[in-house]
Amino acid sequence: METYRFQPGETPVLISLPHVGTDLPLDIAAGMTDTAHQVPDTDWHLDRLYNFAPAFGVGFLAATQSRYVIDLNRDPAGHGLYRGRDNTELCPTTSFDEAEIYNEGCHPDGVEVRRRIGAYWQPYHRQLREELASLKERFGIAVLFDAHSINSTAPRFIESGLCDFNLVTADGTSASPHLSRRLANVLACTDAYSSKFDRESKGGYNTRHYGRPEDNIHVIQLEVSQATYMEETAPFRYRADRAALVRPVLERFVSALVEWSWENAEVRRQRVAYY
Repeated sequence: METYRFQPGETPVLISLPHVGTDLPLDIAAGMTDTAHQVPDTDWHLDRLYNFAPAFGVGFLAATQSRYVIDLNRDPAGHGLYRGRDNTELCPTTSFDEAEIYNEGCHPDGVEVRRRIGAYWQPYHRQLREELASLKERFGIAVLFDAHSINSTAPRFIESGLCDFNLVTADGTSASPHLSRRLANVLACTDAYSSKFDRESKGGYNTRHYGRPEDNIHVIQLEVSQATYMEETAPFRYRADRAALVRPVLERFVSALVEWSWENAEVRRQRVAYY
């Protein structure tokens, strides 16, 4: 059973897409509501939106299973991301709009949660840890770009709604401030889209857990409003016309990420000529 897709790159940068998956194993789907079968809280089409990144030499790690199976950006110990605020669980039981995910009596118990950790969470994070270690060994630096998207309203979490780009570095602790400022400037230098840097969110488990800039492992999270590239209601269609406008900004963002990683790598950049 394939629980993730991995494609190595040729730069110190890896893109992680922990919420892009839509698969629901049959045994889990059998206990879910009809609404949950639509997996509305997916980070829809992000693999398509960022499909230019391999040409920049960036590696990819993408989940195949829905976040309703298990959330790959949550602490496996079950600790919430924010004290005193609404949090979704490691194995979510309600959607972002607070609809029930499971039919009555079908919620995952402790035994089932532990099974899903072993079957889905651990393989993804094992590959993530191994690739970050490999990048660090090859280049002396590793940069993880944890890519996300979300419905532009998200009233459960932010009453006023989200801006177009939300850049997060766990209050400045997960990445070099030089990298963070460069990326924030890329997003701010466009009049067509709004952006915020380390404001409403501190980032998920991946940003907080893997970011160790003092050890030359840098992690940034970018949350893109789905209104910029797709229809936000079912069937959640990709809008090529909208994507064509936002993709140049994302290309500049990823390009800046790669350029900074090479500037701070301990090995000489390899330039390959294609004929």
